[in-house]
Amino acid sequence: PTDPLYPQEHGLDFQRLLDASTYKEQHRQGMIRWGEERRSADPGFFCRLAVEGAAQPVWVVSDARRLSDVEWFRKAYGDAVQTVRVVASEETRKRRGWVFVAGVDDAESECGLDQGVAFDWVITNDGDQGALEEQLGALLRSVHGCL
Repeated sequence: PTDPLYPQEHGLDFQRLLDASTYKEQHRQGMIRWGEERRSADPGFFCRLAVEGAAQPVWVVSDARRLSDVEWFRKAYGDAVQTVRVVASEETRKRRGWVFVAGVDDAESECGLDQGVAFDWVITNDGDQGALEEQLGALLRSVHGCL
C-alpha cells in the first residue's frame, strides 16, 4: 500500500504489509480490490497522496502501477517527469522467490504498465552488480544534469 489507509480501515499491521511476507500475500488480493475501488472513484487518488507535502527538488515515486498514474504525473509535472522501468527476467524473478499467482500477478495493479508507456529509462536488474551500477549511474547523472 502507498499509505496506511487500507491497514487502518481493516485492522492490519502496516509495517508487515511493506515486505514480501506471507502476511502481505494473505491480504494482497484485498488490498488490490480496495485500491481498484479507490481508483475507480478517483483515478488520481494515490498520485495525490504520493506527492502531498513533497518539497524536495527530486523525488522518486517507486510504485506507479497504471497508465493513468503515469498520465497524472505527466499532466501535473510535464517535462520534469522521468519514467524508469526496472526489469528482471522471469528466471531471475523465480530465483528470487517469485511464484506466479493467477488473479494477482496478472491484475492491472501488477502489469498495467507492461504496454502503452514509452519509458525514459529501462534498468535491467538480473543480478549483474556492475551492469546495474552502470545503468543507475547514467540515470543519476541525467537527474543531476536537470537540477
